[in-house]
Amino acid sequence: MNRALDIEDITAEWLSETLGYPVHAVTREQVGTGQTGASFRLTLDADQGPRSLLAKVAAGDHEARARVAAGYAAEVGFYTQLAGDLAIRIPTCWYAAIAEDRLSFTLLLEDLAPRKPGVQAEGCTPQRAAAAIRNLAGLHAPRWNDPALHDTGFLLGTRGQKPVDFLAGLAGPAIHTFVQRYNQLLSSEDIATLSAVAAVISDWIIAPQTPFTIVHGDYRLDNLMFGEQSDDVVVLDWQTAALGAPTRDLAYFLGTCLDIDQRRRTERDLITLYHTELEARGITDYDLQHCLRDYQRDQLQASMIICIGCIYATGTRSENSDAMFLAMARRSCAAIRDLGTLA
Repeated sequence: MNRALDIEDITAEWLSETLGYPVHAVTREQVGTGQTGASFRLTLDADQGPRSLLAKVAAGDHEARARVAAGYAAEVGFYTQLAGDLAIRIPTCWYAAIAEDRLSFTLLLEDLAPRKPGVQAEGCTPQRAAAAIRNLAGLHAPRWNDPALHDTGFLLGTRGQKPVDFLAGLAGPAIHTFVQRYNQLLSSEDIATLSAVAAVISDWIIAPQTPFTIVHGDYRLDNLMFGEQSDDVVVLDWQTAALGAPTRDLAYFLGTCLDIDQRRRTERDLITLYHTELEARGITDYDLQHCLRDYQRDQLQASMIICIGCIYATGTRSENSDAMFLAMARRSCAAIRDLGTLA
């Protein structure tokens, strides 16, 4: 049975046993600044196989880990029980384990270098957005309305999971706190939009969702790795994997990752592309008008994720993090108004 390891336990001997070929030596270098998990690039001295891998392990003290234990379980469960059925490009996973108490986990993943993550504050081109949307259809279509997803036990929003009610109680206050924090940097229009969202967000979170499927939950540029080719995109960070309406991912991505004017020009074409990709993958009982209505409704995903992520983040607040959250909030508020979501 696989067991969760600390980074010090990932030795050349352990890698040799796990990978099935001799690894003579390994060096470790921490990458990124993750707060709920720590990632390390492993450089391997081996005669075969990849020369580098990424190891992802739990981080923080007992209290910090307990707050995000459901996310650890979601990510490990995604790689071990769901990934093989999907058509989305994700890192190859060589090893996955989680402790019984869910406070420790270990993932051994493909090193995606030289690909680079998108930059949320900068946005992306319509070409890269199209590649990300094709990939998104490959996540959503294979398990579309699959009742077995309710019984996974690790996807957020499924039976036995409490985070949906927890989020419903958290979202409204987080939005109000976000507005107070950035009051001088938000327009009066955006403040009014966020205040109106706060009044309805709890009802939106707990409302029944049809159709439903596996959703990423935080499908944005910082969680996507892009190669030199515009269609080369790989999706990371599955700690928010959930059961939900597929248009939550679509609305969140388009509403926060494209410049406002660019979204207005390309939005309909990109939604149509997503719908066409679903049809090509066998989803024939979900017409475009239904998709457009759901996309309109689910712009609220951005308000929830942005404000909760900003206010309850454990990382140190910085100029870069402020720029990211403000860019996302401004774009998503404009989308909410443009689409008449609150009506």
